[in-house]
Amino acid sequence: MQNPIDLIDGAIIFIYFLLVLGIGLFMKHRDKNVQDYFLSGRKLGWFAIGISLFATNISSEHIIGLAGGGAARGLAIAQFELMAIFFLIILGWFIAPIYRNANVLTTPEYIGKRFNETNRKFYSGLSIFTYILTKILVTLFAGGILLNKLFGLSIFTSSIIIILLTGVYTLVGGFSAVIRTQMFQGILVIVGAGLVLFFGLNQVGGFQGLRDKLPLDHFQMFKSISDPDFPWTGIVFGAPIIAFWYWCADHYIVQRILGAKSIEHARTGTMLASFLKTLPLFILVLPGLIAVALYPDVRGDEAFPALVYGDLLPVGIKGIVIAGFLAAMMSSLSAAFNSIAALYTIDFYKSNHPDASERTLVLVGRMATIVTVFVVLLIVPFIKIMNSTIYIFLQSTQAFISAPISAVFLLGFTLKKINAKSVFVSFLIGEAVGVSRFFLEFAANAGMISNPVLLAFTKINYLHFTIFLFIGTSVLLLSLSYLFRYGSKINPVREVSLFTGNKMAGEKSIMKLPNVRVQAILSFAILLLTLGLWYIFI
Repeated sequence: MQNPIDLIDGAIIFIYFLLVLGIGLFMKHRDKNVQDYFLSGRKLGWFAIGISLFATNISSEHIIGLAGGGAARGLAIAQFELMAIFFLIILGWFIAPIYRNANVLTTPEYIGKRFNETNRKFYSGLSIFTYILTKILVTLFAGGILLNKLFGLSIFTSSIIIILLTGVYTLVGGFSAVIRTQMFQGILVIVGAGLVLFFGLNQVGGFQGLRDKLPLDHFQMFKSISDPDFPWTGIVFGAPIIAFWYWCADHYIVQRILGAKSIEHARTGTMLASFLKTLPLFILVLPGLIAVALYPDVRGDEAFPALVYGDLLPVGIKGIVIAGFLAAMMSSLSAAFNSIAALYTIDFYKSNHPDASERTLVLVGRMATIVTVFVVLLIVPFIKIMNSTIYIFLQSTQAFISAPISAVFLLGFTLKKINAKSVFVSFLIGEAVGVSRFFLEFAANAGMISNPVLLAFTKINYLHFTIFLFIGTSVLLLSLSYLFRYGSKINPVREVSLFTGNKMAGEKSIMKLPNVRVQAILSFAILLLTLGLWYIFI
């Protein structure tokens, strides 16, 4: 089954690295101020936004994890990908105008304007911690699985190589380099994964041949309420909470919206990304099912590596697929590095040094990127704590962190009487409960806990736990603000809604923008497509 890397495949991979570094280094002159370095001068068009959103989201843990989840449980794992479509539409139509009216550089800065600096810094610090855990370490772990199979590199060695290569162009070119490389990388990811699907389906006799080789349960997306990984109640009510945080409140994603030329470009970009999010079901999850059909001994996250290092892909094609995998890995890492640097520079340094020059802030941003790369290199050895089921680990970890954030943003967007002190207390308590669950589950899996109450707490399905935590945080926040009137009333800095003009850029109301009817029809069509996929695989 083992098929070593051919010289042609190696040449393709080498050319990929040269192209990415060349694109990144070409962008080094476009960093005259903070907006240039962290938002690409707010000049991003819809195509760059859409491809970048997809490339930022799809990383090595998605390729390895979705294929692994597909191999183990079938199409149900694609639920998270389809759920994202709804929130990308919400981001473009409703949330993007709010951020742009507030004229912010980061999502924590919006929290600062809406509430106060304490909440801003708390959320910014929490975001940095989350990026290191759920975006950088998980990405490196997933990448190490494939690179170990292909080249015999340890996870530690492969991580250092990828970190240094990605850190170079992220440091030199800033957000412009991240976006430009992601446009190339995003397309390469789709092509590479699509080739795996094409050759895989051809090998198993098409989709019908695949269905004949696997149990019917593998093709059903909705599982029973008692399912340990994907209970339908958790998917319908819990996954949207995670999705709202990730797509509508997380700076890692929203940074692209903040860099848009206009609301219309932001909205159109989210529409492109929402359409692209229908692809993982086919190009990332289905290959996992194909791997099980071709290699019955494959287990979980071994599925995608088995397809790549096996004899499925011909010479040349294998190089393109590996380059696509590396593109997914590096695009997400570069986004994380730049986002962490942006959060530190804008939410901490600039906040404490309001008179700092643009040149100083850009320099701080570069230094923050260097420090981020250095810190990541130091914590690489801790990658071994990752769960072997990568995608489930990723979603469960995000579930424990996201619920309080979603509650604060959702209520902050809609209710004026939510105040700063109530938000901070709710943030602290909600995140304390969520993080406690994370560490208790880790301890329970290691056999360090015997208390039946604590064990029962860790056995609550992660999606159901998200629902409970979201409701609990919301009730606490509403009670403190409305019932106990804890803290003073703090209204938003300015009125922001779907129908207000964009004061930052002098734009028209979103409902008066050109082609709005066409965009509305296309959005509706994308939603119908998603519902159709659910209906087919119900």
